[in-house]
Amino acid sequence: MTNTTLDLAKALISRPSITPNDAGCQELLISRLTALGFHIEPLRFNNVNNLWARRGDSAPVICFAGHTDVVPTGPREQWRSDPFSPTEHDGKLYGRGAADMKTSLAAFITAIEQFLAAHPRAAGSIALLITSDEEGVAVDGTEKVVAALAARGERLDYCIVGEPTAERRLGDTIKNGRRGSLSGDLTVNGVQGHIAYPHLAKNPIHLAAPAIAELAAVRWDEGNAYFPPTTWQISNIHGGAGATNVIPGSVAIQFNFRFSTASTVDTLKQKVHAILDRHALDYTLAWSLSGKPYLTPRGTLVDALDQAIHTVTGVRPALSTSGGTSDGRFIADICPQVVEIGPLNQTIHKIDECVALADIEPLSDIYRETLKQLLIG
Repeated sequence: MTNTTLDLAKALISRPSITPNDAGCQELLISRLTALGFHIEPLRFNNVNNLWARRGDSAPVICFAGHTDVVPTGPREQWRSDPFSPTEHDGKLYGRGAADMKTSLAAFITAIEQFLAAHPRAAGSIALLITSDEEGVAVDGTEKVVAALAARGERLDYCIVGEPTAERRLGDTIKNGRRGSLSGDLTVNGVQGHIAYPHLAKNPIHLAAPAIAELAAVRWDEGNAYFPPTTWQISNIHGGAGATNVIPGSVAIQFNFRFSTASTVDTLKQKVHAILDRHALDYTLAWSLSGKPYLTPRGTLVDALDQAIHTVTGVRPALSTSGGTSDGRFIADICPQVVEIGPLNQTIHKIDECVALADIEPLSDIYRETLKQLLIG
């Protein structure tokens, strides 16, 4: 059995858990949690392993959440060492998942172990929600675990997601929310024809262009104290038969909103349809919501983490809602206060992903001190 956060992080990194394969990572966590008296509940949906573990049956419930899966390595020959053979070089620990987010998982466990050793009869409950389906399509992981917990009336008070959040040094950034992601698959129809006889055809690209220009110019909202204004961007556009002398019969446009709590899904949809209708386009539009925005303002959890980070590192963290989506978007459905805090994010998903060795035990200390702030005072 490993005894330090570094040892456990290495043991996790050595397991090639590329999405959605857990590769035995959760069994390793379970062995440590069982020894601490946690009730273990494996939850498997399709080919995805998930873990819900809880110790205690009273409030407040503090949950640590994360994922054992990692993204593919890319060309392994370009790594300075094998990505699944954790290696120390120049004061850093290298390996796929070192930053995103196996070091955080290891720090969860050692923080809980140290906290319970010092406070074995602390009030409240400690839980872990772990999935192997975060880096992929994320349909059989945290979202389904949250639905299962909600169905039986189980709720959380505080949740700490171990995503890598630090920008320049450990503890400098807490993610206290994330923008929502709303995508649209738009098809504008015209009439195909010979390019030399445009009067016998309707070019859907020409018809759509004024509407696209208007959509690109809209100020969707002003954001708020925690979020920047909502943005709208085209990601893909395709039209044409592949010949230079054919006016296309349709044009397909894919776009995405990254939106704040200053807007809602319904209001964004209504504004888009109003613009398309005003331009009298013949169109179809299919919507896909991959994440709602969530926000945890300053309060009990943020203040506890702020103090814990300052105690361990001397840093006063900034609050941020930047970046893409995380599993916090699902957990927010059953937990009023969700934040993300983890190691530096500079090398995540890159060749030679790594974390500073000097940051590994302090990360565990931050999680432990947060537990102390919330459960002991």
